Amino acid sequence: MTKLLLSLHVLAAVLAVGPVTVAASMFPKTLRSAHGATPDDREALTTLRTLHRICRVYAGIGIAVPVFGFATASSLGALGNGWLITSIVLTTGAAAVLGLLILPGQDNALRAAETLDPGPDPGEVPVPVRRSAARLAMLTGVFNLLWATVTVLMIVRPGSTTGA
Repeated sequence: MTKLLLSLHVLAAVLAVGPVTVAASMFPKTLRSAHGATPDDREALTTLRTLHRICRVYAGIGIAVPVFGFATASSLGALGNGWLITSIVLTTGAAAVLGLLILPGQDNALRAAETLDPGPDPGEVPVPVRRSAARLAMLTGVFNLLWATVTVLMIVRPGSTTGA
């Protein structure tokens, strides 16, 4: 049963966190493109909507990762281990960054892009948009770094029986 739970945990992590990582990383550049586009060019806006939808949907699916993780840790009797507690704290931090900062930031940026007023120079990206894109890029980097750290802890955990 432990192997099944571990397999489901790893699959959930790969299939849920991977798409969020990629889509959230692509969002800031696409946001700048959407604001630098002409009013006739709505491709960047469509891509922006799609990236945001991917982030929202897969963030919801990502709930399976800690669910299967706790089940796996419980079956291994590892719930009190330091590396696991650290991973839980980092995962909670990553979820908070995504749910409280990245997704609302994307919502706001998407709303602003949908009500785009090109202004006198439609090819130039306004300063608030550049700041928003930079903030989202930074937050996404933090999110990605937290997940990378959790992944390393899961592979190189102290007391591993893999001999690695």
